[in-house]
Amino acid sequence: MTDDEWQAHVTREAAKAIGEWFEGRGGLHQPIRCLTLPDLEAMAQNAISIFIVKASQRIARHPEEPGSRKLSMLLLG
Repeated sequence: MTDDEWQAHVTREAAKAIGEWFEGRGGLHQPIRCLTLPDLEAMAQNAISIFIVKASQRIARHPEEPGSRKLSMLLLG
């Protein structure tokens, strides 16, 4: 998987996590302007968590790829 393909994959997974969070709180019908700071923080936390999990999986599966090395430096730096 290229870096661009991986980024698109992680973006989709983060979007799914945010959508699930919205569904879980029953807020899919509410406008974005109704979100509170805690709501936005929860959405950000979901997206960040997905990124960390997916990055860790990529590093474990393909540790020698340049993209994996960059992710390692980002996560550990």
